Amino acid sequence: MQSTANRAFLRRRALLAGTALALAGGALPGATPAAAQGADTLSLAVAAPPSSLDPHYHTLSPNNMVAEHFFDKLVSRNAKAQLEPGLAESWSMLDDTTWEFKLRKGVKFSDGHEFTAEDVVATLKRIPAVVNSPGSFSIYTRAIIGHEVVDPHTIRFKTASVYPLLPQDLNNVFIISKTMETAGTGDFNNGRAIVGTGPFRLQSFTPDDRVVMTRNEEYWGEKPDWRQVTYRFISNDGVRVAALLSGDVQLIDVVPPADTPRLRATQGIAFSEIPSLRAIYLKIDTAHDVSPYLTGPNGEKLDRNPLRDVRVRRALSLGINRQAIVDRIMQGAGTPSGQMMPPGANGWAEDIKAPPYEPDRARALLAEAGFPNGFSITLIGPNNRYVNDAQIIQAIGQMWQRIGVKTTVDAMPFSVLAQRQARNDMSAMLIGWATSGEPSSALRGNLTTRIPEKGFGTVNFSGYSNKEVDRLVEEGLRTADDEKREDIFKQAMRVAMEDVGLITLHMQKNIWAMRGGLTYEARADEYTVAMNVKNK
Repeated sequence: MQSTANRAFLRRRALLAGTALALAGGALPGATPAAAQGADTLSLAVAAPPSSLDPHYHTLSPNNMVAEHFFDKLVSRNAKAQLEPGLAESWSMLDDTTWEFKLRKGVKFSDGHEFTAEDVVATLKRIPAVVNSPGSFSIYTRAIIGHEVVDPHTIRFKTASVYPLLPQDLNNVFIISKTMETAGTGDFNNGRAIVGTGPFRLQSFTPDDRVVMTRNEEYWGEKPDWRQVTYRFISNDGVRVAALLSGDVQLIDVVPPADTPRLRATQGIAFSEIPSLRAIYLKIDTAHDVSPYLTGPNGEKLDRNPLRDVRVRRALSLGINRQAIVDRIMQGAGTPSGQMMPPGANGWAEDIKAPPYEPDRARALLAEAGFPNGFSITLIGPNNRYVNDAQIIQAIGQMWQRIGVKTTVDAMPFSVLAQRQARNDMSAMLIGWATSGEPSSALRGNLTTRIPEKGFGTVNFSGYSNKEVDRLVEEGLRTADDEKREDIFKQAMRVAMEDVGLITLHMQKNIWAMRGGLTYEARADEYTVAMNVKNK
């Protein structure tokens, strides 16, 4: 299975590499050491490549990080995940079902035309029309049932009922030019449709390798320090660290825990750190009557899916030693978790603890569910997306073996995993979700029943469904009082976690390393953006 996944990845890379662009007329820069480049040029490396340059294709952090450079949103978010004005200078509720957004004047797209409310309308029309999206941005636009363009810089949105989270939702929606409303994902990947209002313009794109961008000198906001940025994708931890040490790049993200002590001891290397909003967890297949990668303990075919039994899901959770994963694999760069929100964040419920490691109890639950001899399962996960992801699934596989669950571990490139997720081609899978600083997106995206027309369960391909969770989320979404809404969402999380709708593992810690006297404003959303890199 591993070899098949890697062959698919290599075929994809070879195909995409043929579309490498040189939009500004010239080959991509080679391996010129960053230190040898100009004082106003920056070279950095991130661990995860985007699956597309289309800002509406996939609700995926690597995609969003790149899109941040070229496109703006109505509502922005600072490094602490607090909302700030973006392309909208202000917003307010006129009545229970009407929001009014006042748009910024004098903003121009990279093709020279002025930003107006018509570009917002075009964006809202395009999002649900994106073909083959593995994770649709419609989760953030479904609440809008109508709009009114009051004037070129005023737009009103109608919702079906009270919906206080619209500004938070629109914080996730990149605004494209109305001239690109009908552009396909391929048009963005080949550069034709990269027409935005952001701080940079696209110069060239080589899939799975790098994006080269130049400063947008007409940008409406604070201009970046950098005239040109080479934004590289280096998934291999060792290669990424070596690039920093050699001076080939000036900054890297997702600093590997094993390399942190050596980097801290290296003169000229500085760090930037912050607790993450990203939860790492396991998706468990409850959609299939017979799960595709699950058999009896001796490989025999089963006539039912054990994962539909909450006792089995709970056993798998209790069979994981989360503290050991954080201590030994993450080397402290994480916090064991029993929910999808980090400590202290809006929606974090103090009473939802990380499940204890209780292998005896896990074995008893399996026996109670009718599997005294366990079963066999394949656990899949990425090998190039999250901190030590491949090592984590290997460790979980070994832990599950101890409770009688024979586990085959299959690590693969994230691009392959994302397609497997979209097809629900799995029985158990490691994945991550970065919240926006409040719990509704995590609940709606992952734990509500998959109802695309409502924007529910947009990445819930595994079949989990709980009517009480759905009811509570819907109630929270129409509750205007902030404290009451937070309490409702906490209760929804309690119900889902008690039902083991997914198996939470830990919250990551975000760590960047840099050289050359640079500083980086650490972001809770883990985004690596050139705008946050500053010369001292």
